[in-house]
Amino acid sequence: MTPRCYILAVSAALCIISLLCSQGAPVSPTGAHLMLCQSHSRCGDRFYDPQQHCCYDNAVVPLSTTRKCGNCTFRICLEQCCPWSFRPQETFVVKVRGQACSLGPSLGDRVCSSSLN
Repeated sequence: MTPRCYILAVSAALCIISLLCSQGAPVSPTGAHLMLCQSHSRCGDRFYDPQQHCCYDNAVVPLSTTRKCGNCTFRICLEQCCPWSFRPQETFVVKVRGQACSLGPSLGDRVCSSSLN
């Protein structure tokens, strides 16, 4: 192949890619949510849109999903429930996801009493 053919082939490929990206053409069958040029993340063997879902315990869940933490509720995509013991009762602390549970409570943390109380 001559250098001129390489330039033509690369130009054609770039034109096709830019057309697909500007039109939002799906790269998989109809009904699938994965689009070319759209940001996506992977959770196990599934792709998801991080603006609408997160990966929690190897499952894709909506950002609004909540769980109980003692007598509090926390958003599993953004927060985490950490055990925090005080004698004589056990309490929990809701921390921002990614913060170490071993750290003491900080300004943005919520202290939650045990659900047994």
